[in-house]
Amino acid sequence: MSVSESPPEFVVEGLHKSFDGKHVLRGIDLTIGRGDFVAIVGGSGCGKTVLLNHILGQLTPDEGRVLVTDHSRPDEPLVDTAKIEDEDLDRLHAQWGVVFQRNALFSGTVFDNIALWLREVRNLEDDEIRDIALRVLAAVHLPADDVFLDTPAEDLSGGMAKRLAVARALSMDPKVLFFDEPTTGLDPTSAAQIQDLVLASHFARAGAGGQPTTTVVVTHDKDLLKRLHPRSVMLHEGKVYFDGPFAEFEASTSPIIRPYFELMPALHEGA
Repeated sequence: MSVSESPPEFVVEGLHKSFDGKHVLRGIDLTIGRGDFVAIVGGSGCGKTVLLNHILGQLTPDEGRVLVTDHSRPDEPLVDTAKIEDEDLDRLHAQWGVVFQRNALFSGTVFDNIALWLREVRNLEDDEIRDIALRVLAAVHLPADDVFLDTPAEDLSGGMAKRLAVARALSMDPKVLFFDEPTTGLDPTSAAQIQDLVLASHFARAGAGGQPTTTVVVTHDKDLLKRLHPRSVMLHEGKVYFDGPFAEFEASTSPIIRPYFELMPALHEGA
């Protein structure tokens, strides 16, 4: 099992979860360090999304616990997501950026999509939001001008919508970025661009002399793994089956890993 040398960002201990009598997670133990770049992979129904939703505090464990770092407090303690109040969970969410599989863009303009969280969470005025919006649009290689800010989100192509979703996440200057199937439904060129964007977003803070952003990617995209070489965590039958460098994952002759690795393109296509 791979162990990060950085202080922990997330600690998952003995996590179990069932739905309608079906045991989905069967004792997950996983530590993700600050600044780590981790891809969570595994066959359909293995529990990837369930694990992600526990880390996000959207599900409560049947057994075990999920500890996350609260960067808003001076000592940056680990807190149990199942034992904190809603307002404390909201404070944690303000430290994270999430890019959903289907982008989850709001109706309205590009500006509206970037502005909503900045208004509600940070209480910023439109002039301040505009400056941030132009900066993050440039960071994701979208037009950084008022014409594009006024463009309806529904008019964007799939690749542009994904970039906007990433820009919206970056606008909060997050300590942690979550990507759920970020390249699903994109053509190869757009997918490669998003893969590069995921990596650039991970290192954005490091370029300013800081630590990389902790990045967690849930994916079936073999090309993403080959291109970015993240720490790879494979779930199988509700447990962590593999945790280590992508090169070791790719080279494995395990009778569990090898068939999944070969099946990844079909799973990605159908995600």
